Amino acid sequence: MLTISLRRGARLLSTAAEPIYRSPPPRVRNLIGGEFVESRSTESIDVVNPATQEIVSRVPLTTDEEFKAAVCAAKGAFRKWRTTPVTARQRVMLKLQELIRRDMDKLALNITTEQGKTLRDAQGDVFRGLEVVEHACGMATLQMGEYVSNVSNSIDTFSIREPLFVCAGICPFNFPAMIPLWMFPMAVTCGNTFILKPSESHSFLF
Repeated sequence: MLTISLRRGARLLSTAAEPIYRSPPPRVRNLIGGEFVESRSTESIDVVNPATQEIVSRVPLTTDEEFKAAVCAAKGAFRKWRTTPVTARQRVMLKLQELIRRDMDKLALNITTEQGKTLRDAQGDVFRGLEVVEHACGMATLQMGEYVSNVSNSIDTFSIREPLFVCAGICPFNFPAMIPLWMFPMAVTCGNTFILKPSESHSFLF
């Protein structure tokens, strides 16, 4: 199951100069096994608005045990997800596409707040990622194999595309929406499960 969520407690204000998030800044939770869970880590990284130097959230330094729990959850989900029909996996991406389009402006504003891009550039960041989600919506066709008969005397060849296993992505700070959306939509729609490590400079991600 794939979930897209904006950080709870966010409130949009009329001017960029005002704080976007409520005080005190929220501590971001990990998404493990389809549920948001509080980290047991006592250490965290402040996510700072570069325009105002306001701390908008705090990202915990995930413990080794929490990382292993995420890997175990992805392994467990893989057994069922890999056998889920590709048309059903496509429908998850169609829903993700709908949610990104609905919240495009909110996502862009979060990028501007946490990374410092202009709003127009942030909108482009989200849109370029959305294009990959749209591409993944055609996975039923993209995942077709190939068959060639008689490539040599009495020899036929064929290829099939199968899920790999648990995949992982580590994202940079400068394209906080586009690059994660380059990674997990294709991997997940192909039947893999995915562990995403966003940049510590951001906390709004999918």
